[in-house]
Amino acid sequence: MRLVIRLLINAVALWLTTLIVTGVHVTPFAPGGTLETVLTFLLLAVIFGVVNGIIGNLIRIVAFPIYILTLGLVALLVNGLLLLIVGWISGLLGFGLIVDGFWWGVLGALVLGIISWLIGILLRPVIGKPKSR
Repeated sequence: MRLVIRLLINAVALWLTTLIVTGVHVTPFAPGGTLETVLTFLLLAVIFGVVNGIIGNLIRIVAFPIYILTLGLVALLVNGLLLLIVGWISGLLGFGLIVDGFWWGVLGALVLGIISWLIGILLRPVIGKPKSR
């Protein structure tokens, strides 16, 4: 259940990011109405979760000394790169995220992180803590 809620949070945060940041756009996978757009954002949230979980963790492990050296500021650049990778993967699938450049990706990742964090704070009573066994 927590995975589904996290997916919805990321999809809504991505949608709000595309409304706020002009350099980040989304092209639905099929022309049409609201359903296609919602499904596109959900698919992008899944792609973003997979990319962040696999490639993001790998980059964070390899670049750990750089994170320490820059006091974590390099995370902004890494998250911008991950957003560009999501755009590239979704573009290969024929729909999805369009990022106009690297710095738009960094700004988009920053806004996406802040919005996701705020929504997570609002939904914390709903999500709750995982049960310990």
